[in-house]
Amino acid sequence: MHRIIFRGVVALALCCGVVSAQSRPGGFRIVGPGGGGAMFNPTVDPHDPDTVLISCDMTGSYITHDGGRSWRMFNLRGTTRFFVFDPLNPHTMYVETIGLWRSTDDGESWKLVHPKPSSVEGVEMSSDHADEKILARSDPVGTIAALAIDPADSRILYAAAGEKDAPALFVSHNYGESWQNEAALPEVPRHLWVDPYSSRTSRTLVIAGARFVVTKNATGIHKSKLPNSANMTDSTAGFAGPRKSVLYATTDEGGFVSRDGAVSWHAIALPGTDAKVRAVATSLHHPDTAYISYSHLNLEGKIWQGVAKTVDAGRTWELVWKENVVPAGNVHDAWITNAFGTGWGENPLMLGVADQDPNLCYSTDLGRTLATTDGGKNWYAKYSRRVPGAEWTSTGLDVTTDYGIHFDPFDSKRQFITYTDIGLFRSEDAGKSWTSSIRGVPAEWSNTTYWVVFDPKVRGRMWSVNSGTHDLPRPKMWRHTPVEMFKGGVCRSDDGGRTWKKSNSGMKETAATDILLDPTSPPQARVLYVTGLGRGVYKSSDGGATWSLKNTGITQRNPFAWRLARAGNGVLYLVVARRSEDGSIGNDGDGALYKSSDGADTWTRIALPAGVNGPNGIAIDPRNPQRLYLAAWARATGTHGTGGGIYASDNGGKTWKQEFNRDQHVYDVTIDPHSPDVLYAAGFESSAWRSVDQGKVWTRIAGPNFKWMHRVIPDPNAPGEIYVTTFGGGVWHGAADGKPGPQDIATPELQPGR
Repeated sequence: MHRIIFRGVVALALCCGVVSAQSRPGGFRIVGPGGGGAMFNPTVDPHDPDTVLISCDMTGSYITHDGGRSWRMFNLRGTTRFFVFDPLNPHTMYVETIGLWRSTDDGESWKLVHPKPSSVEGVEMSSDHADEKILARSDPVGTIAALAIDPADSRILYAAAGEKDAPALFVSHNYGESWQNEAALPEVPRHLWVDPYSSRTSRTLVIAGARFVVTKNATGIHKSKLPNSANMTDSTAGFAGPRKSVLYATTDEGGFVSRDGAVSWHAIALPGTDAKVRAVATSLHHPDTAYISYSHLNLEGKIWQGVAKTVDAGRTWELVWKENVVPAGNVHDAWITNAFGTGWGENPLMLGVADQDPNLCYSTDLGRTLATTDGGKNWYAKYSRRVPGAEWTSTGLDVTTDYGIHFDPFDSKRQFITYTDIGLFRSEDAGKSWTSSIRGVPAEWSNTTYWVVFDPKVRGRMWSVNSGTHDLPRPKMWRHTPVEMFKGGVCRSDDGGRTWKKSNSGMKETAATDILLDPTSPPQARVLYVTGLGRGVYKSSDGGATWSLKNTGITQRNPFAWRLARAGNGVLYLVVARRSEDGSIGNDGDGALYKSSDGADTWTRIALPAGVNGPNGIAIDPRNPQRLYLAAWARATGTHGTGGGIYASDNGGKTWKQEFNRDQHVYDVTIDPHSPDVLYAAGFESSAWRSVDQGKVWTRIAGPNFKWMHRVIPDPNAPGEIYVTTFGGGVWHGAADGKPGPQDIATPELQPGR
């Protein structure tokens, strides 16, 4: 059994520290262009405007202490719902993910506050994404939806919490050690504020949800609805003095402001017509100033998006960020606008204004974080910076899914990263800076480049597999869309990836996810193989000019062909991803493993290890073509899943032995080309692993602490160093020695051994 039940140990596992980038074992750092995915919850430290917190939807949270010039990721086992800084203690902050966490050292380390560590019995991690849920003895608080700290006493925490059918306001007078139910609430709220001018003995609290703004004060609970009972999509509040609060709210029907404590509401009127508003934020201590995110605004005969600002409590608004297809002159973006245009990131998803300075505002969108320090006169990118004389490099704020990092065999300085959402990126300076490299790729294919392969004999020649569908083979991408509708295919470059041309004659549109080159084929007639998710295997014998489907022997209808590998004796192996979303066995959704000894003309099915139906990766020992390693994805059973891990075979797949089971959601297994006895594995349980003895003993690689990892790729230019690609956390680079060191809280190192 591999359930993460560690009574007595769990408290330690949930309270150990997240290590900083500077102290991470192995010196791991993020490489790439930066940005590239949705970011949320920009929150400025009320004590230090250079300290800011931001989250993403891929489990990473990020902190900067230098005004966004550099960021460090930390990971609290799940996606972040909110951040709260202590208004009195300058080093204390709270984060809600799968529980409520507190740091008292500027975010360097974190401890679980709720549920109480002593009540925790385990962690459930059985879904397809290995999403985590703390299993704890029940308490009346339940899930915390919003939190505020008393401005005069850090011991007092106010929490809007509980389940959907019984939300309530709770208060703690001892830093969250215990809680008392103060009042029932009409709905699960989204935001909670304490009026700093209210009496310390009878605080006024403002609580906002989707349908109501609730004010709790000395006279009781008071509910307020917006005009026409419109549902709020965002809300914010500030306090200028006793009984001088200003509240702002956005809805699908427009924005509203209240200047009398939510007693009455007034529609927000932006310049122009037809505007749709999204995010809104004000300064806690300067509520006359607020910023609102807008799109579809019709003005001057054009349609605009951006940010509007008020300095008179919502009576009038100025467009301080105004752009259409032409970038705004005062928005100083990094690479995204230039590469993809102004509409790619959309107008801000969220805004965050400093409590102490209404001129400081951060914005986050589908790919970027930008900030203004002068009240909107100028906005600057915080996710990437230009390397002098070169291209773009990450500031550490990476929210990208990536599959591999690839090295030009003729030029060690030319490297590529295959990404979701932003396609292919290229570096010409050994990874110091990066630029988009999808010129010529059809627009409908440009979202994702899953893999590239180089011609080992022809300088500059390479092929890429691309698709308009990202995040495969995760079920969320195909559960609603027939895979036969996926767009994608193969492109070829003859100039080192600078430009591309379609190269898929005979290949139906498909989500092309892997490409393999037969190195023994002649340069003038290269043999290539491509997997198409939902199509099968395609083969070309003329360098990709023409393709034919090679599915003889593959029994699945519309097979989810996912990954390919070639043994030294020429035998091909094919991984077919499963269709069963819950991983159940015994239906047409099982994954499969096939081999071909005749160049894909026919395929023979290889029996998977007992209990396995989610093969995800295959590796072959270069010294022994019979020695196979299989990475397997867990079935969603129990608390941790079963049928996952790493399996090995010494007879070409006739029999299997499980070599690794401490993680059940293993994405891939890699053999180190410098030393084939060395193996690496990675998966969706916050871990990358290393074995130096062909899988007999595994050690967690200390340093990278992202929740969802794809694969480990040894650095060909630096033996002993590795890259780790991730599902939404960028590319990590550092030492692979696996030596013990400070471990982050997401480590499975404290799970019981086998």
